[in-house]
Amino acid sequence: MTPEAQRVATAALQTRLGYQFKDPDLLHRALTHRSVSGQDNYERLEFLGDALLGFVIGRELFTRHPQAAESALTLMRAKLVKRSALAAHARALALAPALRLGPGEQKSGGHRRDSILADVVEALLGAVLLDGGAMEAEALVLRLYAPQLEASAPDQVEKDPKTTLQEWLQGRGHPLPRYQVAQVQGEDHAQSFEVACELEAPAGRYLGEGSSRRAAEQAAASKALDALRSS
Repeated sequence: MTPEAQRVATAALQTRLGYQFKDPDLLHRALTHRSVSGQDNYERLEFLGDALLGFVIGRELFTRHPQAAESALTLMRAKLVKRSALAAHARALALAPALRLGPGEQKSGGHRRDSILADVVEALLGAVLLDGGAMEAEALVLRLYAPQLEASAPDQVEKDPKTTLQEWLQGRGHPLPRYQVAQVQGEDHAQSFEVACELEAPAGRYLGEGSSRRAAEQAAASKALDALRSS
């Protein structure tokens, strides 16, 4: 991408964010993958944005649902801040044209990968926090999440497969499952994980695949649940 095209893309992104950066270097860093720069990339900003996002969403859910139990609030927050949800926000913001990726990431489709898109959304939140302060950053989170927060309801939250499997086993007095990585394939920027979910009772071993260890664990737990429910 030429410098002019990058400038146009980042200007358009700021319009969609509803926030204009005072320090362009912060925005530049938030959009830069480590394949471009080992130090001047979005990873530290992502750390900051992740903390901010968890706090703002947690506080908002706590306020909106005064009768909800801690477990329900935790599940609602997890649903809103998970990778796929963040990647959906990235696509709604049309982040891809503004990303700065190395040649390898560009060729492998990094601008479409959920992990990168999610990380950049968090990095942008961290950058806004540093650039404009807490009020601006919190306002951005609430703008992005307004429809999802409005639709949130404690009784409509579905538990993830790992949680459901754990509760199923505990409710019957069985030992908790063990998860082990069976295989990792691919380059660092595009790895595929295979994880085994091992049950002591009822005895069984179930394999799941995913683009991250966590996703593979969820897939393995889902297969274990299907087998247990059909037995």
